[in-house]
Amino acid sequence: MTALANFDAADFLGRYWQRCPLLIPAALPGFTDLLPAEELAGLALEEDVEARLITRRGANWELDNGPFDDHSFRGTDPWTLLVQSVDHHVPAVAELRRLVDFLPSWRIDDIMVSYATDGGGVGPHYDNYDVFLLQGSGRRRWQLGQYCSDEEALLPHPELRILADFQQQAEYLLEPGDILYVPPRVAHWGTAVGECTTYSIGLRAPRLNDMLSRWLDALLENMEPEAFYRDPENLSAGAPGEIDRSSYRQALDLLREAVDTNTIEDNWFGELLTEPRYEDLPALDLETASLPDQFRLDPAARVAWSDRGASLCVFANGQSLPAAGESRDLLARLCGGETVTLVQCSEEDRGLILRLCELGCIDGG
Repeated sequence: MTALANFDAADFLGRYWQRCPLLIPAALPGFTDLLPAEELAGLALEEDVEARLITRRGANWELDNGPFDDHSFRGTDPWTLLVQSVDHHVPAVAELRRLVDFLPSWRIDDIMVSYATDGGGVGPHYDNYDVFLLQGSGRRRWQLGQYCSDEEALLPHPELRILADFQQQAEYLLEPGDILYVPPRVAHWGTAVGECTTYSIGLRAPRLNDMLSRWLDALLENMEPEAFYRDPENLSAGAPGEIDRSSYRQALDLLREAVDTNTIEDNWFGELLTEPRYEDLPALDLETASLPDQFRLDPAARVAWSDRGASLCVFANGQSLPAAGESRDLLARLCGGETVTLVQCSEEDRGLILRLCELGCIDGG
């Protein structure tokens, strides 16, 4: 996959990333669909594929969840088929990840592909993640609206989060190969102009409450289990049953002391970031001698690593693995989407590859 045309990554990161939308016209000149609509619909029939069908009937929006059958796509009202994680199933779609290699690879969540009939869309909404919308076949009109808060009014629907008040501020008609970047919480509304296909490269971030929960778990594992609350100095009794402010401040001081004096490994962060989107990833049951001659990361695998000086910590599908510092190049190449040959690998590398195979991270095809 070639780099984006008409695009300056440094300028983008400095001016637009997580700040404001950006249209990148002709980002992939001559781009054509990587899979026909029939193949996308075929994926939506499979039990282990996450797919949704959104239909607009007048002022009402209807949602159906897959798996679907051949009769699901015959409605006359405008509809959109959305299939998640197509990059896990179609290698050509997985290659689109490399278009955003100026961002940390562990920020990429998945690539959703949507097909819509004329007038189809999912309504005005906002996401809590960054997204690059690559136009495939056909054309789609994108309207951009306000920056949204958690208090935004939504239309009544048990599952769809459609904005009740969409305040249009810009409009773009995307042609094949155009890309529209939309930051988190910016309202947007895409409508197909004729039949069209869109590739959505989503970059998710963990929720702060999930981060706090994991961090606290790591802290609790290191704390002395028999440490207790101690009363403040110069304790004075107040009214019966009263918890005075000095006791409350003492509790906070003790907690701060516990945080400051307990060393917490930072593995919790990498493990959280690399938790797989779906469970039951297939693992290759291999011995070191039978590793594939060529291999790359499985498109569904989530792998990242941290430099610990003389050693590395590898995070693979939610688990931590120790690795030798010499494996930096191997990991950078794998996380960059490259195919690696076994003869290029040291003995330390081969041991790491075997562990990654056992965790379902390696595609040896």
